[in-house]
Amino acid sequence: MTRVDPIESAEAATAGRNRAIVIGAGLGGLAAAMRLGAKGYRVTVIDKLDVPGGRGSAIWQDGHRFDLGPTIVTVPQLYRDLWAACGRDFDADVTLTSLDPFYEIRWPDGTTFVAQQNTDKLRAEVAKLASHDVAGFDRFLKDSAARYWFGFEDLGRRSMHQLWELLKVLPTFAMLRADRSVYAHAARRVKDEKLRMALSFHPLFIGGDPMHVTSMYILVAYLEKEFGVHYAMGGLAGMARAMADVIEDQGGTLLMETEVDEIVVRDGAVTGVRLASGLEMGADVVVSNADSGHTYNRLLRNHKKRRWTPKRLARTRYSMSLFVWYFGTRGTAGQWPDVGHHTILNGPRYTGLLRDIFIKGKLCDDMSLYVHRPSVTDPSVAPEGDDSFYVLSPVPHLGHDNGVDWAEEEPRYKAKMLKVLEDQLLPGLGEKVSTEVVFTPETFRDRYLSPFGAGFSIEPRILQSAWFRPHNVSEEAKGLYLVGAGTHPGAGVPGVISTAEVLSTLVPDAAPVR
Repeated sequence: MTRVDPIESAEAATAGRNRAIVIGAGLGGLAAAMRLGAKGYRVTVIDKLDVPGGRGSAIWQDGHRFDLGPTIVTVPQLYRDLWAACGRDFDADVTLTSLDPFYEIRWPDGTTFVAQQNTDKLRAEVAKLASHDVAGFDRFLKDSAARYWFGFEDLGRRSMHQLWELLKVLPTFAMLRADRSVYAHAARRVKDEKLRMALSFHPLFIGGDPMHVTSMYILVAYLEKEFGVHYAMGGLAGMARAMADVIEDQGGTLLMETEVDEIVVRDGAVTGVRLASGLEMGADVVVSNADSGHTYNRLLRNHKKRRWTPKRLARTRYSMSLFVWYFGTRGTAGQWPDVGHHTILNGPRYTGLLRDIFIKGKLCDDMSLYVHRPSVTDPSVAPEGDDSFYVLSPVPHLGHDNGVDWAEEEPRYKAKMLKVLEDQLLPGLGEKVSTEVVFTPETFRDRYLSPFGAGFSIEPRILQSAWFRPHNVSEEAKGLYLVGAGTHPGAGVPGVISTAEVLSTLVPDAAPVR
């Protein structure tokens, strides 16, 4: 990884054939750089953080590694395909460990649901909650499979920037009832409210409200069961470092702690970028892995937009934000033996809490929590005998008129979170915490340049998906492309990796060098 220096800058500021710049070293940007390098481009990746990975990066503190964002790998074939396109072997660079069970869901009354790969064991978990819902659960799995093959393997792996592509698939959308929400579809298949939650909460992993996100996203149930849930040893930050190594082996460069201030457009085509330092770097292909809202509102602020105008973006619905408490505990490796790698703690409300977060923008006293304890799988995340955790709570983004002063609210909200954890999962936790880091919505806004501090960019509602989402090939400037959570097919690690696969079908191969 490299910082800009005068000698390199002078050379890099001159545009040449086959130069590409990728803005942002998130997983989508790194995958895009790998794909472009495989097509013969000289790629420069620019990111304001000090390490690659974006939201999938890590912080090292007091002997603990805190993986900041995604915690699991699904559909591993996506990564093997990406590495293979670069002439590399994914499994030689990254070690995946299968997690089974995937996660445990717990309710305040002590009820549990253990998500796992074996169908018979899954059906037994369903029967434990509601024996009369087993048949409906079987139908739900079949529904999920149909939506996976259409929504992920078909639509999700090709560009949807032409209106005709949308019109062709409208009959299938209608047949699969894409107008129905994930929660509504689960409610049609099963009657038990806890089971409805267990089958419908997955859109929260990509920033969507299960009450409003299109039922196409029930495909996650099939995706997890068919391909398993995996953990990358070293965390996603380790996988990001392996991606950066591929880029550098291809002859590419990573400029870290360097911020792009503007995408330069002349005569309707990109010519490169201007850095916050004022230096202009030339390229004939620019790929933005920055949030699509930030790309169009900030990086293209001096270029007149046809579609993604400030007014249009102001009407866009963004995902919720997150409050995340990262902490290490001392001497707890043998403590809490029933707490595995992933646990979901439900609050007393489900649909009501969703309405407060997504619709009302209201910060509530009750909460549902996602608890990540990677040290039970990967000892490298903590000193010997200790644990590393992160605990995540969905909260409203900063665009609501909710008036949250996070500088004041942070200690109060963390104290509420600690009480829930001690009461329901980790008794005595407060006495064991040895080091900590807290991310609020303001952190997401400032660290990741995310509009309103949204955790997952644009919310994946039906009229904000596929053709309706910002396109992978920009209609605003020739030579500009978008990857990452804010473009097609959307958020989640498989989604952002797929945006780079789509990109590779749109960018022409680099011109032969004579």
